[in-house]
Amino acid sequence: MFASATTRPCSGLRRAILKTGAVVSAFFLAACDPAGMADQASGPEIGQMIDPGQPVRVALLAPAGSGSQDLEWLARSLRNAARMAAGDAQGASIDLRVYDTGTSVETAVAQANAAADAGAQIILGPLFADGANAVGRAMLPRNINVLTFSNNTQVAGGNVFILGNSFENIADRLVGYGMRQGKRNLLVVAEDDVAGQLGARAIEAAIARNGARLAGRVNHPVSISGIDNAAPRIAEAARSERVDAVFMTANNQAVLPYLTEKLAAAGVRSPVTQMMGLTRWDQPADRLRMPQLAEGWFAIPDQSLQRQFETRYAQAHGEPPHQLASLAYDGVAAIASLARDGRRNALTTTGLTQRAGFSGIGGVFRLQRDGTIQRGLAVATIRDNQLVVLDAAPRTARGFGS
Repeated sequence: MFASATTRPCSGLRRAILKTGAVVSAFFLAACDPAGMADQASGPEIGQMIDPGQPVRVALLAPAGSGSQDLEWLARSLRNAARMAAGDAQGASIDLRVYDTGTSVETAVAQANAAADAGAQIILGPLFADGANAVGRAMLPRNINVLTFSNNTQVAGGNVFILGNSFENIADRLVGYGMRQGKRNLLVVAEDDVAGQLGARAIEAAIARNGARLAGRVNHPVSISGIDNAAPRIAEAARSERVDAVFMTANNQAVLPYLTEKLAAAGVRSPVTQMMGLTRWDQPADRLRMPQLAEGWFAIPDQSLQRQFETRYAQAHGEPPHQLASLAYDGVAAIASLARDGRRNALTTTGLTQRAGFSGIGGVFRLQRDGTIQRGLAVATIRDNQLVVLDAAPRTARGFGS
């Protein structure tokens, strides 16, 4: 963890940058580059019809059995959160069955097939994009939809819907907010890895959609020397009169404090040059005390609902939930709400993509017919070492627009 950006030794940063883990951040769990299914986005209606008077059979694919401590915690959290949602499903009955997949694509497909053989009507999971892609292809001939925990829009489409908060959704929220604040000319700063480049493309697409202007892009390696070499170029571009804001991917947790410290030393910091981030700048909590991050903009889910869930979860299970646990709750709760309404087509493309969306732990969300997701997010900053919400998250799907 980071005591402060100014006291952290370079050797510690190097270890943090080089350390690999199965789960590092909620925003790039799916940062791989599998063959997507977007070509099926406008295809025929997919999904099982149900009898609303009978239990809905839901299979949860959890990443247990990998040997990773963090993934075991995540798998436990997903399982517990899904069971909490099933228990809360008043007026609907959820028959939830859990299948462990580890991190293997082959195991994920085998478990999905086992679940389908046992009568599963919809699949919740798996976690990683390559597994979601493979499970989706395996379930398509069986007419079963897949709600994956991935946030990678490249695997969305056909019978695969992502529940994770995508780069595209975050970028749209921040660029749109920036436009209303007069920040029209954006410089994109991206890590030169798969996650960073996916994030940069999402930011550039959001810039185009919102009518902003791409003022340039600087890629940098995920290394100390790479950041040291790129920082002067970023600072020179950011100080240009043609740049209103710097939008950073900063996917690797060690990069953000180090890079922003370098830029602050060069005179580039908010609010003179508005800094924006694709990831959360308030986590871990010691970032709240980093002066170079103050007044930067980033997106967060509805905090009141999230805190209620975390408190309830901890009381029930004796430990805090993983930050992605709410995705499992949201998936089961959405299924239950559709079944509660008596919809025989609850698990079909039409049922899952209802215009009204769903109320989730992190706020309102809506599944799109192309398999992507819209999630209501707030825009936040760090001020006086505290998290401050600048623009509240929408409370209904009407906040997404058309």
